[in-house]
Amino acid sequence: MPLNHRAGHMPVLGFGTLIPDAAATISATRDALAAGFRHFDCAERYRNEREVGEALRAGLAAGGIAREDIFSYHKVVEHESSARARRTGLWGESGQTRGQLSGSLSRSHSICVSTRRRPGSARSKRHVLYDRGVTLLDTWRAMESLVDRGRCRAIGLSDISLNELLPIYESARIKPAAVQVEAHTYLPETELLEFCKKNDVVFLAFAPLGHGIKPGPLEDPNISAIAARVGKTSAQVLLAWAVQRGTALLTTPRTAARARENLNISALPEDAFNEINQIQTRQRFNEVVKTGSPGFIPQGR
Repeated sequence: MPLNHRAGHMPVLGFGTLIPDAAATISATRDALAAGFRHFDCAERYRNEREVGEALRAGLAAGGIAREDIFSYHKVVEHESSARARRTGLWGESGQTRGQLSGSLSRSHSICVSTRRRPGSARSKRHVLYDRGVTLLDTWRAMESLVDRGRCRAIGLSDISLNELLPIYESARIKPAAVQVEAHTYLPETELLEFCKKNDVVFLAFAPLGHGIKPGPLEDPNISAIAARVGKTSAQVLLAWAVQRGTALLTTPRTAARARENLNISALPEDAFNEINQIQTRQRFNEVVKTGSPGFIPQGR
């Protein structure tokens, strides 16, 4: 999918690296690369960027894949700075953003599309500090300067509602290239998707399978019936629907077989696509937008 500001293209199918175990991160990332994934979603908050970088470097060397074929990005956190950044003077709206980006690049050696996560509570183990005087617009201005300086190619936002996005979009000198939010058949985010299409912003859906929570979209009887009809798995049907409606998407297959399955999708018949659009169940599986805590938040917490 083309990115605005002449920033290249984002592969539609992306691999999400929110995996808590270091060894599992390396193996899953290498399997995803070998299966054909070329789009990798990273964040300092996942605490595994070094492992992602190690897996990508090893995979590139072993598979004869060009670095230019890999599209990856990193998330900086609104209001957040590390204790190290404060000690070295990288503090304030642009300093903290530069510091986070520099750390991400040094760990994984990847091109950056910086996206935004809301701040959670301070974590003593990571010496996380927050500057509550810094606004999201301040952070956006800092990311614009990173594009100006050639430190990243494009910038976007994550975990944001349309109402929050609008004032940033209207004030932005460099418009968001992508918006990453939870989206699936139970949470289609239709209004936000239409805004993105109208304004050439890539809509990037995470949890397109409903985070695997049961019951969820994967167990929906309508999806199961369509999967049986078209000879695909329920997961493949959900991913095909997401692509067909015009979104990029992220999945996190933990095995090589799952990675290959996720990539093996094809367009749904029109009647099947329309049938999925008629599903009335509405459910959000990740409350990150409401709580401000980054990463997956299990239900019931």
